[in-house]
Amino acid sequence: MSDELILPFDSPDAAKKPVIALMGEFSAGKSTLSNLLMGGGDLPVQVVATRLPPVWIRHGTGPARRVDLAGQQHPVDLTDLDGLDMADTVCLVVESPQDILERCDLIDMPGISDPNMDSETWMRLLPRADAVLWCTHATQAWRQSEAAVWASLPKKLRRHSLLLLTRFDKLVTQSDRERVLKRVRHETDGLFCGCLPISLTQASAAEDDPDLWLQSGADAFARRFVELLHRLERPTRPDTPPVATHPLQSCAPQSAGKVRPRRVVPATGTRRTARPPARESSLSVGA
Repeated sequence: MSDELILPFDSPDAAKKPVIALMGEFSAGKSTLSNLLMGGGDLPVQVVATRLPPVWIRHGTGPARRVDLAGQQHPVDLTDLDGLDMADTVCLVVESPQDILERCDLIDMPGISDPNMDSETWMRLLPRADAVLWCTHATQAWRQSEAAVWASLPKKLRRHSLLLLTRFDKLVTQSDRERVLKRVRHETDGLFCGCLPISLTQASAAEDDPDLWLQSGADAFARRFVELLHRLERPTRPDTPPVATHPLQSCAPQSAGKVRPRRVVPATGTRRTARPPARESSLSVGA
């Protein structure tokens, strides 16, 4: 099914943007992560509810639509999804003008732990993904159910995917944090290109507070995510080398020495030189 599936925005163009799938068990932080990546461009509440098909988030300002199994698009009202035909829906397509979506598409996948959700609902789209950001609760990180699903996915994803230990702030003591991080990194060795602790709620609340942004683990994640996009990006033309610009835009200090977190900005066909950071913690993919 997945190999034969044709989406309305499929293209053989070598400049196709990377597609990043957000995965994990229910309530692991996938939707919070997508909103963080989009710099606060929150999706409608209905789109992050449970028991929905994958939500494909693309750059643009067009209306939301549903893609059926035949690859046809249908208008959809995001405020009224109760009657959505799950059996005949590949994904919902939602467009947003956020900068990060000029660099990649995001697919917010359903929680893998939902017993009422057929795994085919999200498995059929996985061949479209170039990488996965897998969210796992730090307090119960890397459950057997997660490991089993990950082992069943295409092994090509391992090279570029990141494992995020979300809600890391819920581990109160430093010894607990070190123990969990050491265990998970050992158990997932070779399965991901990185394993990073992060508190998505702290990162979302950081706004102009670079210390909280750094403390949340979002700074380290932002750096790794930018590196990941660099590796995945295609050249704009087959004979054109990838853009080598650094996709982080620095911001000058404001009053009282405060610095706004920097955001991921789209790389264009022209080279752009990033201004030197005002302080080390002022990095962001959206606050």
